[in-house]
Amino acid sequence: MRRVVLGIVYTILMRNFLRIIVGVKFKNAEVLKKNKQFVIVCNHNSHLDTMALLSSLSSGQIAKTHPVAAGDYFGQSPVRAFFTRYFVNAVLIPRTTTKGEQNPIRVMSEVLKKGDSLILFPEGSRGKPEKMQEFRKGIGLLMKMNPEVHYIPVFMKGMGKVLPRGEKLLVPFDTYVFFGEPTLCKSNDMNEIVSEIEKAILLLKDEAFGNVVKTTEK
Repeated sequence: MRRVVLGIVYTILMRNFLRIIVGVKFKNAEVLKKNKQFVIVCNHNSHLDTMALLSSLSSGQIAKTHPVAAGDYFGQSPVRAFFTRYFVNAVLIPRTTTKGEQNPIRVMSEVLKKGDSLILFPEGSRGKPEKMQEFRKGIGLLMKMNPEVHYIPVFMKGMGKVLPRGEKLLVPFDTYVFFGEPTLCKSNDMNEIVSEIEKAILLLKDEAFGNVVKTTEK
């Protein structure tokens, strides 16, 4: 039943709302069909980011793809936690850990070990529109622990202007979601993995703004 609900909410209602009302355009989203399992890694400017990424998935993928959400915010109350888990299919993790709490990286890794996928925002929190913050090291450790899983870099342009941090009203705006190719990490060093993924997203950012310099072999 929950799989049906998620499919209706995101592949029909939310997808059409984002495309028709908000003006979101998905670029190269067909790459999502190349792998059964993946970690979507994306810049973060708005609560709509998660909705857009879930809406880009097929109905069969949504139930097995879990956005990673801050437990201290989305789990503030039992009602909010239930809504986030049931209707967003999220995994709630603590942003800071204390003694006795389960390590958030291990929580995410267990999801991957089951064969499910994740949506992760390495910046950790919503930043200013079109400005990326420094990536946290967690994505590097997670991918190091799961080297057989492909990551899919994604860059969103304009989402922070549709629903900026601190605002509650939507403003229709031309927004783009650019998907890169599924990729296996080239290194097993945590810091190098973080750098590799960050560069992949920055390359998509350059493409989004039309600033990619084309080179030709001499």
